[in-house]
Amino acid sequence: MPLAADLWEENTDLARASLDHPFVQGIGSGQLALASFKIYVGQDAVFLEAFIRAYALALAKAPDQEGLHMFKDLLLGVFDELSLHRGFAERWGADLSPAPLPSTRAYTDFLLSISGLEPVGHIAAAMTPCMRLYAWLGQTLKTMGQPGSPYREWVEAYSDPALDTLVARLENLLDRYGGDEARIRSHYRTAMELELGFFEGAWKAGQ
Repeated sequence: MPLAADLWEENTDLARASLDHPFVQGIGSGQLALASFKIYVGQDAVFLEAFIRAYALALAKAPDQEGLHMFKDLLLGVFDELSLHRGFAERWGADLSPAPLPSTRAYTDFLLSISGLEPVGHIAAAMTPCMRLYAWLGQTLKTMGQPGSPYREWVEAYSDPALDTLVARLENLLDRYGGDEARIRSHYRTAMELELGFFEGAWKAGQ
């Protein structure tokens, strides 16, 4: 089994915990309080800025032209994702430049530390969980079929096959570049834990 696939299988307990979290379930059902979603949108905008910077550092460290092109495409994909957040902000008045919550700061510090100090395969290991988890959550929530949900656009965006294609490209980079396997497994697990903590942070802040 390729390393990226093995890592995902190894961490499905955390993926299911994210899916079962009341914040994510509220997006799927459409019952999530708007206050919580607005906080999440702002915090995610802060996170995505750090994600862009991490991709930029990975691009700079890519050892070949294929990696340069693939990280460029992945980086541009995050700018597209931010346009989704701008739409939510215009519709509901979310603040896209809030002070980061502790859960957000923990995740951005983790990503930027690894992307600044470690090799490109380790960066891919720290970034892949966000991409793979969101694609899986979007695809899973789409099966709930709530066409009238105010958060249906979120579900549609993250269940889009184009996102799955980008995720597969990042997983390919993780498999190709590799690195210290113990650190890669640790980074992947930590990122999955931070994803769950991110949903919890937005949920608690909106209560």
